[in-house]
Amino acid sequence: MDKFELQKLRDLPIEGVAARLALQVRMHKCLCPFHDDHHASMSFSVRRNTFRCFVCGASGGTIDLVMKYLNKSFLDATRWLADENNIILMEYKPRTDDLSRQTSFDASRYARFFERPWLSDEARKFLYEERRLDPRVVRWSRLTSWQDRQGVAWLQIPYYSQDGRLIGVQNRNLVKGGLPRFRFPQGASCSIYNLPVLNRLRPGEALFITEGCSDCWAMLSAGKKAIAIPSATLLTRKDKEILESLNLRLGTKFHMYPDQDGPGERLFMQLNEVLPSLVRHQLPQGYKDFSEYYVATKR
Repeated sequence: MDKFELQKLRDLPIEGVAARLALQVRMHKCLCPFHDDHHASMSFSVRRNTFRCFVCGASGGTIDLVMKYLNKSFLDATRWLADENNIILMEYKPRTDDLSRQTSFDASRYARFFERPWLSDEARKFLYEERRLDPRVVRWSRLTSWQDRQGVAWLQIPYYSQDGRLIGVQNRNLVKGGLPRFRFPQGASCSIYNLPVLNRLRPGEALFITEGCSDCWAMLSAGKKAIAIPSATLLTRKDKEILESLNLRLGTKFHMYPDQDGPGERLFMQLNEVLPSLVRHQLPQGYKDFSEYYVATKR
């Protein structure tokens, strides 16, 4: 696994991971789930981002906590953490020994799937019931769905260049657990998402930058023009040049709600170096990303 992708999982707030495991953390302590505990002997170090039980000796970081609590292997624990925190793992990048066999992305093979998008029941439930998205945003994004030979439902997400050419496809698993969350066809270019919206920007207009497609759909559904960086480690020099150009040509006002974790903070800092006027918005306490906050406001 790529060391930078792995570090993203280790940088997730340890107490946040504990909360997602339904552990009741109070004042950096909780009952230890690994022995019959009655006196909150498990302690969390926010500075070191670790946990330790002073009775049974259980200790470690975010991945260790998930492995031990859910009785998962290292790989399954990383997938669980990635799924719970909308983080793209190794599936995006080809393995080193596959580089020599990598071919360019064949857009003609996939373009027909997005000419008449079709949404399965699983996709509709995910987009409209779970994510509460505006149907107009789903149509604009040309989202479609398919089912593999094992019966697993997938959401298919097209990536277009600013001039409307299909340059990549992202497949999102709609079944939680057991499978990689994301898959990308060989050679697909999935850098900045929703580039066609840049053609609709007026001089001086606001543009929101999000992390991940789900946050982008939520922002669009909230009535804002938005693009997305798929992952904090995927921001390229070319991406930065596109953003710098918008700033120079149109005087675009950039805004961002950083995810409430280490990777989200790093992405904001990377963008802020290129866009010094980038406006930071703080999510209310208890929400890890804008998509989660948006869903709460729709209930």
